[in-house]
Amino acid sequence: MKLSARNLLKGKVVDIKKGATTAHVRLDIGGTIVTSSITNEAVDELKLVVGQDAYAVVKASDVMIAVD
Repeated sequence: MKLSARNLLKGKVVDIKKGATTAHVRLDIGGTIVTSSITNEAVDELKLVVGQDAYAVVKASDVMIAVD
């Protein structure tokens, strides 16, 4: 697999919660939890299961930083 995105964060799937059409998949990346919303169909096609290694792929045109 080759991607144009440069931000690949490897982690473990710790939770998958399917809704009517969308699933929330949580990855543990070095103690930080990253949550992604993907379709139930994508979960099934990727055969995602808890405990599996997976990557969070981040592609963004803007990154904003804020402070109080």
